[in-house]
Amino acid sequence: MEKRGPAPIETFRGVAYPWFCDSMGHMNTQHYCSMFDVATFHLLACFGGFRAFKEKNWGWADRKQTITYDKEVASGDLLVVRSELLRAGRTSITFLHRMIDQESGEPRASSENVTVFFDLKARSAMPLTGEMLAIAEGLKAKP
Repeated sequence: MEKRGPAPIETFRGVAYPWFCDSMGHMNTQHYCSMFDVATFHLLACFGGFRAFKEKNWGWADRKQTITYDKEVASGDLLVVRSELLRAGRTSITFLHRMIDQESGEPRASSENVTVFFDLKARSAMPLTGEMLAIAEGLKAKP
């Protein structure tokens, strides 16, 4: 049996409202992005509170996002996003969000992201702290 690291963290739970759907009857891409953005904030909160970061002029800057759409989301679908850390580098983290249909368990979409730890005053990347690297190790998916 394959061993894995910690289970992915639930970072979003919501519904696809009718006004999220476009003229073709499925959820429009802007709403996938919005749901994944909320999930990102919840995942990043594991690395320290945003209020504390603000006081230190620390933040995060999204560097890359790749979304894969697996199956259409329709009005009324109940959605859950679970997230896991794939990699922690010197100044960035790479993570994966998986959106599933809560009722069927079917995958609907995924988003792989690279986000850089950022000095908001200097407007440049900065190294992850030792504490962040330890948190990352605890969150990292393991094969």
